[in-house]
Amino acid sequence: MANYNLSEGALEVIMRGGEYEHPILQVLAVKKIASGVDKQRFRMLVSDGKNSISFAMLTTQSNDKLTSGDVSEFCVIKCLKFITSIVNNTGKGEQRVLLILELEVIATGEQVGGRIGSPKMLDVATSAQESVQSSSNRPALNGTASTSTTTARIPNQNAQVVTQGTTDISNMPVHPISSLTPYHNKWVIKARVMNKSAIRTWSNSKGEGKLFSMELVDESGEIRCTGFRDAVDKYYDYVQVDKVYYVSKCILKPANKQFCSLKNDYEMTLAAESIIQECTETEASCLPQIKYNFVTFDKIPHAEPNTVVDAIGIVKNIGDLQTFQARSTGRELKKRELLLVDQTNTAVTLTLWGAEAENFQGSNNPVVVAKGVRVSEFGGGKSLSVVSSSNIKINPDIQECYRIRGWYDAEGSNIEANNISAKSGLGSFSAPWMSFKEVTDQGLGNGERGDYYQVMGTILLIRSENAVYKACPTPECNKKVVDLENGMYRCEKCNREFPNFKYRLLASMNVGDWSGNQWVSMFNDEAEKVLGMTAQEVGARIEQEADAMSAIADKAHFKQFIMKCRVKQETFNDETRLKTVCVKVDPVNYEEYNNHLIERIQQLMG
Repeated sequence: MANYNLSEGALEVIMRGGEYEHPILQVLAVKKIASGVDKQRFRMLVSDGKNSISFAMLTTQSNDKLTSGDVSEFCVIKCLKFITSIVNNTGKGEQRVLLILELEVIATGEQVGGRIGSPKMLDVATSAQESVQSSSNRPALNGTASTSTTTARIPNQNAQVVTQGTTDISNMPVHPISSLTPYHNKWVIKARVMNKSAIRTWSNSKGEGKLFSMELVDESGEIRCTGFRDAVDKYYDYVQVDKVYYVSKCILKPANKQFCSLKNDYEMTLAAESIIQECTETEASCLPQIKYNFVTFDKIPHAEPNTVVDAIGIVKNIGDLQTFQARSTGRELKKRELLLVDQTNTAVTLTLWGAEAENFQGSNNPVVVAKGVRVSEFGGGKSLSVVSSSNIKINPDIQECYRIRGWYDAEGSNIEANNISAKSGLGSFSAPWMSFKEVTDQGLGNGERGDYYQVMGTILLIRSENAVYKACPTPECNKKVVDLENGMYRCEKCNREFPNFKYRLLASMNVGDWSGNQWVSMFNDEAEKVLGMTAQEVGARIEQEADAMSAIADKAHFKQFIMKCRVKQETFNDETRLKTVCVKVDPVNYEEYNNHLIERIQQLMG
């Protein structure tokens, strides 16, 4: 058997709370364990050639290495990143567990062919007191070393402990986020607040309430934490984005993936006995900072509407604060538009809402860093909009901020940027003229993002069935609501009930040109242009007369428009079809359209 240089003695060091860089271990067995969520969890028996332990686990993010067969019996692995945690082993006291966060397979089980050495089972049972005595400090996690999560911190006697709760939890053993489950409730985590939502309210037949949520992250993973009613008053102003806190005594439950995109099977809810305590600056320095995946502004025109992106730009212009009433709810809304530029000489509009719009101070062309903003499309242009989960920072202390500031001061302030949020005229829309036949012959729509083209089309038929629907009244949500038949309407996306709704159009139209015809989907704003009525007006007519939609559609038949379309192949029920969506409708400018025809004729003659 080949010599794979297992790290003999490494497990004893690690499981006593010490550090060991990149230990090489052998997997002797893998066992699936019970889990209260959809994702599977696995426990492993691992050996360093001298000792073995049966309390080793992979985080769920690494499950693919097991299911693919890369990690199997007798394989040899290098642990690139790992931590240890103490859990309560029912009836047997506390037990230290090795959590492997990142690994590299050195040799497969088939290559190794059997057990290496004669390892003896290591007694890793320990108590909290033993853990305190095992080390005098808590090492930081990095790419090459492990972190013991069981070492108690010796507090600074001169430091002021700031706690939302009744107990100082900074001396208690800290657990990694990835180790939390509903089956173990005696834990403390130390995590950075990556994001905090605005306070949201709800009102339904059961009463009224408010909530907020925050996203927490440590070296091992991330988790969402939500507070309701009294917890909002207690914690909302206390918890600040980018600060680090000890958190304990929250309720854990399986995460609702419909409302949470974080990579964790569980989420937290703040309870009456929950404790949140701020860490000192020294304690907080070892945890990850907010990570950004910036998209340059010149790439935004190619992004799909409703895509969520991270962006960074210089404030070129600040719009006035606008106050208006939502047509559907009558609620007062406030917004402010910022024009941002970046090094690609591209400008884009970023819309702020509510208190963020009202309080924005943008003197001296600050750098704005926007995490998790939504791409919107209107009038042929693309823009960005803040949503409830977005995080906006002004002049943050990050490298990208200094880089873009240097560019702007050196040359960017004197360059005329291309504004991708400006409404497009007929000639400025970056989509080629094509007929429906050319779209089919050239096989458009097979790419991942689809293809765009424009055509002069005639409305041949509008399907009146299901052309209008009742939608969520909130400005940022257009999801269809469920009529609860008690005067309330429920939006599953917002997880709220409302006493009202707004009408939205989603029309299917058969459009023809000289070469043929094509069924085209058209959303609210563009469908309103074709019908010559707003969605609210259409809905009001239907309320008065059930079959009014047929008469409204008849008036639009045989009208001609310039249509900018997106085409993409989609598969549904194992059937692939070409789906066409009209993203912009314009009246026909015959002078410009004739110039296009003349150009095509000259190409054919040339």
